[in-house]
Amino acid sequence: MAGRRVGRDSTMSTTYYKRFRMEIDLARAITTPRLPPRFSWVPWQDSLIEQHAEVKFRSFAGEIDAAVFPALGDPFGCRRLMFEIRRKPGFLPDATWLIVCSEGYVGTIQGVMDRGPIGAIQNVGVIASYRGQGLGRALVARALQGFHQAGLDRAYLEVTAENVSAVKLYRDVGFRRCKTLYKAVAE
Repeated sequence: MAGRRVGRDSTMSTTYYKRFRMEIDLARAITTPRLPPRFSWVPWQDSLIEQHAEVKFRSFAGEIDAAVFPALGDPFGCRRLMFEIRRKPGFLPDATWLIVCSEGYVGTIQGVMDRGPIGAIQNVGVIASYRGQGLGRALVARALQGFHQAGLDRAYLEVTAENVSAVKLYRDVGFRRCKTLYKAVAE
């Protein structure tokens, strides 16, 4: 946490979370997304919105991003977020994926075309027990491929600075920090 400030009411405080906006040039970033053998890709279908929401919740509950964005730590909040993402005018099905294995759905990513036009990764979620197998990297590569297929030249995402493993992953893929932001969260 970047810091705390107590307001006039001593029961009310605000926490500021440092976040990075990171961008990537798609012309240099496109690689073939690869999954370990026991995992498979599931392309976007409207009928899978609940599965995306469940994986999102299971990936973020108890993590720093659920403190920054409380909806990520709540199953109903994740469901609402998925419906909002799907309704965005720039929603890109080709940049929105699930990963599945014999145990069920374990990874999710959503992508939209933002003003610019530029690709915007909304969320990258991998359930904790499946991390460390390259699934996050594969999800990002798959979304970037979808942005490129849509004719976009650049993409961005935002990440909480304290999420060191995510920041490292995005840097390794080729994202570069272009701006530092602070997100105020009232407690």
